[in-house]
Amino acid sequence: MKSFALVRADDSDKVKIALHDLERYGHIQFSATPKCIEPNYADELLVSIMGVSLRSKCNSAALVELNNHAGAAISRLKKIHPPAHIIIISPRHKMFEVLAVKFSKYPELDRTFNHQKSPQSV
Repeated sequence: MKSFALVRADDSDKVKIALHDLERYGHIQFSATPKCIEPNYADELLVSIMGVSLRSKCNSAALVELNNHAGAAISRLKKIHPPAHIIIISPRHKMFEVLAVKFSKYPELDRTFNHQKSPQSV
């Protein structure tokens, strides 16, 4: 049974690192390319799924469909420490069906990093 991972962070590089960590260290398989979603929508999803108010808003977010069962993904996620807030959305969540329908409409996430030189290194 498939599930989704919602990744929220302060910036896009942290989202990309978290996605990399899920694959490399969490051994979680993506069944599709990660998609960009609006940070405000990601915050709304978090509140809807977790049933708690936000401590802080995110500035960047992604959604990825997983090949792994939600329980296995959660277990593996607990063993790594990605630099982003990640929640696993399973078919038992009421937002799952909405995300399943909308997923293909979201733009693909560009997973290349923004290598910007700091003013001190120039």
